[in-house]
Amino acid sequence: MDFLESTAKSLIGLKLTPDQLAKLQVYENELMVWNERINLTAIRDLEGIRTKHFLDSLTVLLAWERQGPPARIIDIGTGAGFPGLVLKVVWPASQVTLVESVHKKADFCRYMVEKLNLQQVNVLSDRAEAVGQDPEHRQTYDLAVARAVARMPILMEYLLPLVHRNGIAMAMKGESAPAETQSAEKAIQLLGGKLHKLIRVELPAVVEERFIVVVDKVARTPEDYPRRVGVPSKNPIQ
Repeated sequence: MDFLESTAKSLIGLKLTPDQLAKLQVYENELMVWNERINLTAIRDLEGIRTKHFLDSLTVLLAWERQGPPARIIDIGTGAGFPGLVLKVVWPASQVTLVESVHKKADFCRYMVEKLNLQQVNVLSDRAEAVGQDPEHRQTYDLAVARAVARMPILMEYLLPLVHRNGIAMAMKGESAPAETQSAEKAIQLLGGKLHKLIRVELPAVVEERFIVVVDKVARTPEDYPRRVGVPSKNPIQ
């Protein structure tokens, strides 16, 4: 964990506490064990987990420019809990909802929430479109985030309906982010968003370009969005 501790401080300006480092160590150990039984993530080596999962998740802090952590966070397509569970570890006061439609991955997230004794974390085994139309979740979050889930026009239909006006949607993307963002201009505007910025992220020993696309929520999302399950991916907003 020394590498993660030092890199988080130099790259993000975050000083991880002993308790946070201990939780991430437990998380790492459990991820390795579970990955032997079920396919949670293709990244299975310790260096990859610390860099491409933990550190990558922590780069959200670079894009969150507001005073204090977000009160309510939702992570769409969280997989094995990235970035949502890592954000909960470093922002313990935040209420976090993890959305993962693959049940075995959602089960792992529930296990980790209990194992790490995390409070105010909700794991939903559901699709983003259904959650986005649920009054309990619709337009209630300060931050909606997703990592490598779908192309930008589709992702914006998943994320923006969940964010209240003045909230933020963040898409963690690879090298295609600038082109994808340009193709999502209509979707962003239609769904009540406004592009704020693209942040280039450089991870140690990772050659692939990475970006965080930051979109401000400036208006209410029309009631028709998100459309029913499966429609956004089959017929993205053009």
